[in-house]
Amino acid sequence: MAADWTDFTAAEPDFARIVEERFRAFTHHVLVTLRRDGSPRTSGLEVDFRHGHLWLGMMDGSLKARDLHRDPRFALQANPGEGTGMGGGDVRISGRAYEVPDGPEKSAYAKEAEPPQPFHLFRTEPTEVVRTYVEDEKYLVTQVWKPGEPLRTLKRT
Repeated sequence: MAADWTDFTAAEPDFARIVEERFRAFTHHVLVTLRRDGSPRTSGLEVDFRHGHLWLGMMDGSLKARDLHRDPRFALQANPGEGTGMGGGDVRISGRAYEVPDGPEKSAYAKEAEPPQPFHLFRTEPTEVVRTYVEDEKYLVTQVWKPGEPLRTLKRT
């Protein structure tokens, strides 16, 4: 089932806020795409939450952009930050990313965000959003959201 970021924020506004805050805490994150041979490629990336969407911007001709043109599946890992505190927990987003073609939408984004030119712009469709954190210094809590399903919370000692 396909969804966009607005579907996620409408379904789970509190969880979406936590996820966005976690990504906004740092500039650079880790994107995983699939190479031509199917093996994973990890790359640094800045993400942008703007106008209800999660955007991925990339340099023109980058390997990660080529990967997404070939296979739109991706995984995105929030920067854990310094040390081991993981304030806010470990957050991951999996889904599909589709390039926004040159035109009014991409031009409006470029005018507002001012990315280096030329660039690729991808709009995402999350298929899974996961947050893992420690609660009360004794429980490992995992929250999982998938389109069309309620938020699941798993807790273990």
